[in-house]
Amino acid sequence: MGLWEIMVIAVSLSMDAFAISITYGLSIKNPKITEIFIPGLYFGFFQALMPLAGFFAGTYFAKSIQFLDHWVAFALLGFIGGKMIKDSFSQDKEEPDKAQFQHTKMLLLAIATSIDALAAGITFAFFEINIFTAILIIGLTTFCISTVGVKVGNIFGGRFKSKAEFAGGAVLIILGLKILIEHLFLT
Repeated sequence: MGLWEIMVIAVSLSMDAFAISITYGLSIKNPKITEIFIPGLYFGFFQALMPLAGFFAGTYFAKSIQFLDHWVAFALLGFIGGKMIKDSFSQDKEEPDKAQFQHTKMLLLAIATSIDALAAGITFAFFEINIFTAILIIGLTTFCISTVGVKVGNIFGGRFKSKAEFAGGAVLIILGLKILIEHLFLT
């Protein structure tokens, strides 16, 4: 897995955080600079932490299931992508609520949106990549995209939330297929 794939995964993983950041942006008028960075800090930190945890868990089990690594990567990325696409069609349209973004709730949201990053970290264990480079890219990408999401939500409203989740899910499924096809037919 190369740097390009890691960057694409980073953008895809950050789509949940982007969608929530849009909602956060909807809830505040004339946001202060600190309010713009709050989601980025929470989401970026956990999106970097979870792949690291997944990587170490995957490394522990990698040798025993190495013959299945491409199938595991395909299944995890496909599951995550499918869930994101399903969520993009959800009829639960949350109303923005500034109280929803207090510390405890932001912490829970950050953990919830980074569970897919944990699964991605497991797939990283099967490939020869520098995990610290990967988590730096994922964390910074999520931070930037979440920060932009707050501003987008503040300016444009909720138009992009479901589209961002759908696009992120589709990209993860395509990456899973790419890994599977490369392993089955090109190695």
